[in-house]
Amino acid sequence: MSGAGMNRRAFLTTLLLAPTLTVAVSPFAHATPAEKAMELGDLLILEGSATAHLLVVLEIRTDGTVGLVLPRAEVGQGLTTSISMLVAEELDVSLDAVETTLADARPELLFGQLTGNSNSIRSLYRPVRHAAAGARARLVAAAAARWGVLPDTIALDVGILAANDGRTMGIGDVAVAAADPALGDVAFQPKSPDRFRLVGTPTRRSDARAMVTGEHRYALDLEVPGAMPVVVRRPPTIGAKVESVDDAALRAMPGVLDVAVIETGVAVMASTFGQAIDACAAAAVTWTAGPFAAENDDTIRQRLRGAVEPFTTTGDLDAEFDFAFVSHAAMETNSAVADVRSDSAEIWASMQTPIVAKQVIARVLGLPVQAVTAHVVNGGGSFGRRLFFDAPLEAARISKAMGRPVRLMWTRVDDMRHGRARPASHHRFRVKTDGGAVVSFEHRVASVATDFSHGLGEILTASGSSGSGRSVFSRSVESPYDFGDTIESLAEVELPMNTGSWRSVYSANSRGAAEIVVDRTAGALGVDPIAFRRAHLTDPRHLAVLDAAARESNWGAVLPDGWAQGVGFHAEYRSSTAVVVDIDVTDPNAPRVRRAVVALDVGKAINPTGLEAQMLGGLTDAVSTVLSAGLHIDEGLPLEGSYSQFHYARQRNSPTDVRVIVIEGADEPGGAGELGVPAAVAAVANAYARATGTAVASFPIDFSADFDPFPR
Repeated sequence: MSGAGMNRRAFLTTLLLAPTLTVAVSPFAHATPAEKAMELGDLLILEGSATAHLLVVLEIRTDGTVGLVLPRAEVGQGLTTSISMLVAEELDVSLDAVETTLADARPELLFGQLTGNSNSIRSLYRPVRHAAAGARARLVAAAAARWGVLPDTIALDVGILAANDGRTMGIGDVAVAAADPALGDVAFQPKSPDRFRLVGTPTRRSDARAMVTGEHRYALDLEVPGAMPVVVRRPPTIGAKVESVDDAALRAMPGVLDVAVIETGVAVMASTFGQAIDACAAAAVTWTAGPFAAENDDTIRQRLRGAVEPFTTTGDLDAEFDFAFVSHAAMETNSAVADVRSDSAEIWASMQTPIVAKQVIARVLGLPVQAVTAHVVNGGGSFGRRLFFDAPLEAARISKAMGRPVRLMWTRVDDMRHGRARPASHHRFRVKTDGGAVVSFEHRVASVATDFSHGLGEILTASGSSGSGRSVFSRSVESPYDFGDTIESLAEVELPMNTGSWRSVYSANSRGAAEIVVDRTAGALGVDPIAFRRAHLTDPRHLAVLDAAARESNWGAVLPDGWAQGVGFHAEYRSSTAVVVDIDVTDPNAPRVRRAVVALDVGKAINPTGLEAQMLGGLTDAVSTVLSAGLHIDEGLPLEGSYSQFHYARQRNSPTDVRVIVIEGADEPGGAGELGVPAAVAAVANAYARATGTAVASFPIDFSADFDPFPR
């Protein structure tokens, strides 16, 4: 959004009734629709704009600290640090003075409290700056009134107000006076980006020490009176239901306090989690046949291949790829605390869609929405998993059934087998070339349907779009190249599998596969892969990113035997990235990415350190899912049940030499959290193909079930 796109009254604030200065963004602030095609991130921001004036509430306290209640989830992406940096920048206070907490579910925000699609910084960038700049202006005005001087003679730095004559005081000293409506309206302007002193500088995460010392509080760290450990015995196939259970035998197990049959299995409460886990393992349960029981890797693959839409073009290069299901595998498994009473309910969990969670939980419990309080707590990773509120909903059901508070924990086996997964998909390509140019590029995808019932579907429907995966696909998967007649489409296969958005949603596979085909097309034409991309990219920002990656990686250098380089490029969320990796396949059974260069342009970079972490995470996801990590489906259940079986990259599999190059290409921030995966997927796959001389068609490449599965 450009500055001209903001209403001139956007630079007002709303003074809230409070003892000290508390301000919110003006209700007149709004953004005009973007002139470019409405991609998914733009659409989410636009649909949330009706309540954008309610998003940010800042409180200046008498002790000089600044409170911000953030209506987003912190799931390890460093969002609280970046938003605190924006507040500190505009208020001219130290970063340590800003205390950011997570907001409870706020239904009045409508579509404005969804954390996902890499849009948190994009949607909060202006509201946060405006609220902070408005607060700063009132503090200066209050100080000017107290000292009897003009506001423009007062400086504010690191929370200290200073007059020209040498008088000083802290912002806390005028926090009450600045809240006085008698001060009147105070005009202000947020800083222009060229005046930023903190934003854009590498900054350590404000919660880093708490995480490494154990002070960071997650759901199961909370001390809720009376809440006892609960684990659920889950079915041997996805979707199966309890037919009968030996209740008496379960209750006789050591430490067991209560047992309840619920929709998803048999809930067991015990004095410790260990006792609950042991009791679940010993439970004698008879199950119904699950609706997914007949499915396995082969049947699903056949369904997907049969669902691919036919080509409509002719061509001289065809390719196809299979991608397996993938677990989110967050370090913190699903967990929640719930206290359900006859007339109210209180829930604690990491939730990316807390408004929908609150509404659904209220409906399931038969309570008014206002009787349910949904507290958003820190999450130990997500990658899209906590868009769904399976654990909070399940905890609420158990608490109602048992009539007491519960601390619900999914075991690691539960999380991998019964949690959400990135859907398996099949991709087919047909490319036609004419000399050195591509004249048509057709990409047909068939995927197990992704569940968007967590709230995104409602937003799409409200915008006039379909709430289906096809709509998400069409607004997110887009070729950045001038490839003539470009056709990309999705066919969904409905299966009763637990699916959900996984980092980069459709782009990780679809754009990753497309970039592999770009390499193959370049090879067929006898053109260097980067030169070929340069010839077909038209956006100068894209070219700058690709050139930076090529330059810093020493593209084309002579490498040791068994090594090769690979490149991938991706543009989405008004951002772009290029990745070059060096892979070592000297040991064919243990390929390893040795080096990587990641160049990216996310417009205005808030915290380069945070961006580096996001790109490292995306790179590791790509290394894992290309080379070794996936879920096998057998008789309606994933076989993998632990990190030892789900072969996500370990330190020994990860590159030790990674350089992240941040290029600023605009004054507005783009998205970053999901940006890093697709290009890295392609870079790793392309490097592997060049090193081994093989055209890989199935991912992960090493997908052996080299383990004994846990009992069902």
